[in-house]
Order: sequence, then C-alpha cells, then structure tokens
Amino acid sequence: MKKNIFKKILPLAVIITTVMSCSDDLERNPYDTIGVDQSFVTFADAQNWNNGFYQSIRGTVSGYTQFSTDLQADQLNATTDFGNRNGFVHRWEGFLAADGGISSVWQNYYSRITDINIALEGFNNFNFEDAAEIADLNKFRANAHFGRAFYYFGLVNRYAKPYNPSTAASDLGVPVVLVYDVNAQPSRSTVKEVYDQILADLQVAKSTLSGVPGIQGATTFNRDVVLALEARVKLNMQDWAGAKSAADQLIGSGTYPLITTEVGLQDMWTNDFAQEVIFMPFVSAPDELTANTGGIYLGYDGGSDTYSPDFLPSQWVVDMYDAADYRKNVYFTQPSTIRLQNGDFTGITVVNKFPGNPALFTGPFTNYQHAPKVFRIAEMYLISAEAALNIPGADAATPLNALRAARNVATIPAPTMQDLKDERFRELAFEGFRLDDLKRWGEGFTRRAPQNTSTINTGSGYEGLSQPAGADKFIWAIPARDLTVNPGLKDQQNPGW
Repeated sequence: MKKNIFKKILPLAVIITTVMSCSDDLERNPYDTIGVDQSFVTFADAQNWNNGFYQSIRGTVSGYTQFSTDLQADQLNATTDFGNRNGFVHRWEGFLAADGGISSVWQNYYSRITDINIALEGFNNFNFEDAAEIADLNKFRANAHFGRAFYYFGLVNRYAKPYNPSTAASDLGVPVVLVYDVNAQPSRSTVKEVYDQILADLQVAKSTLSGVPGIQGATTFNRDVVLALEARVKLNMQDWAGAKSAADQLIGSGTYPLITTEVGLQDMWTNDFAQEVIFMPFVSAPDELTANTGGIYLGYDGGSDTYSPDFLPSQWVVDMYDAADYRKNVYFTQPSTIRLQNGDFTGITVVNKFPGNPALFTGPFTNYQHAPKVFRIAEMYLISAEAALNIPGADAATPLNALRAARNVATIPAPTMQDLKDERFRELAFEGFRLDDLKRWGEGFTRRAPQNTSTINTGSGYEGLSQPAGADKFIWAIPARDLTVNPGLKDQQNPGW
C-alpha cells in the first residue's frame, strides 16, 4: 500500500471562513487551509477525504481511548511509580465532568463525525462521468457511513446507559448529528435513536461493500469489517439472533482461522501477524505512527534494561490463565527487574500484550507502536457463544470450545454464562472491553489482591476499590464544556456527575 494513501487532512477537514469583508485580503483563506467549496472538485479530492477516514479511525482505537476503561475496572493496580498518570479514572476520585480524558474522547469522536457529515454532503457536488470513479465514490460514501456508525457506537457505549430493549426508547443517549451546522445546539437523542442510526449507517455500508471481500489484516473497510461491527452492536442491543448470525458468517467464511500455536499468537501481538485480524489500521514507520499504549504497562528503559510500569496486572488476573494456556506467556512477561521509586523488585509479572512491533521502532528500543487489532475473529467466537447462551437450544459449546482449544486449554462440554465471561476476560484482556462488559452484564467489581503490595499504591481508591453494579461512573459524563456552550444539553447530564 502506498504510504501517501493516509495523507493527513486538517481537523474538520477544512477551515470554514465566516468573516465577510469587501477586502480581498480578508476574503482569502489562510495560506495553509482551503475552503469547503474547493475541497470537492476533483477525484483526488474525493480520495483525500476517504484517506482521511482511515487516518482518523487509527487515532481513536489506541492510547487513552483504549486503556482508560481497563484502568477504571478491576484488572490492574497502580504502581508506586505511576505519578497519578491516569489516576482520576483509576481511583474514581477527582474524576469529574471537566476531566480532560472524558472531553478528549467525546471531542475526538464528534470531530470525526463532523468530518464525515461534511464529506457526505460534499460528495454530492461531484459529477464524475467515468464509471470507475463513480464506483469508487460510492465506496467512499459507504466508508463514511461505516465510520459514522463506528463513532456513534463508541459514544453511546461510553456516555449512555447500556441498551435495554424495554427502556431504550426513553433512556438518554448522545446527540445524533447528521448535517454539519456550526450553530446547531443538539439535545441528547434516546439510546434507541442512536442505535437506530448506527444500524441505518451499517446497512448503507453493507449494501455498497457487499462485493468487497474481507482479507486477513485488512487496512480498509470491506463487507467483513461491517459484519464485525454489526455483531458487536447487536450483542450490545441484546439482539442475540442478529449478533450470532453476523459472527457466524465471519467464522464460517474460513478467512480468519484461529491461531493454534503460542509462536503464532506471539507473532500477532508483537509483529502484527494478521491471520486472525479482520481489520487493523495501516501503520508505517516513521510517518504513520499514532497507535500505541505508551509505556503504562511496560515502562521499559533500554539503558538500564529495567521496567518501570505505571500499572501491573493483579495476581488474580495472572492466575486466570492455566499454565498451558498460550495466552499466559504472550500477554504477560516477568522481567528480571522492576525498578520503582521505592526499590527494585523481582518475580513481578507485567502486561506484555502491546510490546511494540520492532518493524515500527524509530530508535534502538520500543516505542510501543503497533497496528491496533480493531476486530479479531476471536471476538466473533465469543459473541457467537454469548448470543447462543441467550437463545434457548442454541449451541454455545462449539464456538467457545473452538477458541479454548486454539489457546490450548481444555474444552467445556456444557459451558455456562460464567464460563463465557471468564473466557471473554482472558481473550480480550487489556483491549478496552472490561468496564463496558461489566456494565453490559449489570455487574460491579471489587479489586483483588495485587502481586506484591510493596510495588503499588494502596488504599480505598486503589487495590481496595469496590464499585456496585450500576455505579454512576460506569457511564462517563457529558463533558462540562459541552453542557456550558450547548443549551440543548441543559439538565441532560448523566447521574452522579
């Protein structure tokens, strides 16, 4: 793939000038921007907008957006070295509607939705006559609809109650905005309205991309990528039949066989081996590197060959994996030395799921860069099994045991819902699912024993934290600034904020 296919476009794609003046100097656009009317002229313009969709999605599937909810849940302990980095979200204290993390995720998603809305309107200005260009433009539209569905799912999943078929029509979701209007002051739509829009966008994408086959490690959208999001969305909607159907289509395609060796699994998480990957955004050194977890799990210092992580997995998390489970040696490692401000420690296990791909290093040591695995076939096996457990007479054992066998653990003849939850925990650990799964299942949590109390911060907000099912901050606040500047959101803040 050519590197320039992911050419960066400006935030909101263009700067829209609203100042009116008879002065020619004032009427000109800034030297480094173009107006909307100039960005929908040639086929190259259409391609640039489409390329921007991919660059944008890469920036929202890693970093804080990915790891913040895992830090908020029950898998990790803050080390004595963490310096309160991500401390508010981890402690559930000082975690306010004005928190920069809350607002950054919200703003990033809505900024990308704005780009998409501008693009969908602007695409109507093109008047291509070449059949190939017309076909490509239709794909670009489909890609935009898929992206909008992806972002709205991220928003409603994080800032609204979980989908409940009996209350979704009245529960507050997030504002649904489909047309760019700088003066708009939208109120929150209902959860049902948001999900209806997600499904509508997915239907457009599915129809147009139906002839675009999926491939391992796809870096562009195709019919399989759409199916993967559909499966995830419908699972959250408790549309068990719909979720299972979408997941089973992907499993049955045979395009993404499960990895059945520890070496292969390690290759996926270290070198971006794509056998199980349905979609992962394009990354390339040195210019296309915006996808990493930072050093929160490893904190590797190459000069001293030591590790100073901000967060360590709790002992019970490590113990969830059988010794023979391939994932244990891939997701974790035990360095010779952990160096923290209160001393050096040995025998400590750290998270090693995101060590960084050596092909993407820009120096002698890791920069933690990798290709984010946005959709993996393993998740589809778990969706199929969970949906089946909620459908009388359906087969949950086959998909769940196929995954377990591939990871070298014993099969379960008649799996229960708890078996499914435990396997989902093991497979998807540290990928950003944990808090949302607990919220979706209506469960609280109590953080449990750490590996070594001397390595971590202790107290009620740390290893002693316990939160009941339905605790307010399972759902994030509508950012304080948006409540201030948008009268349409008056009195629509989530409870507890």
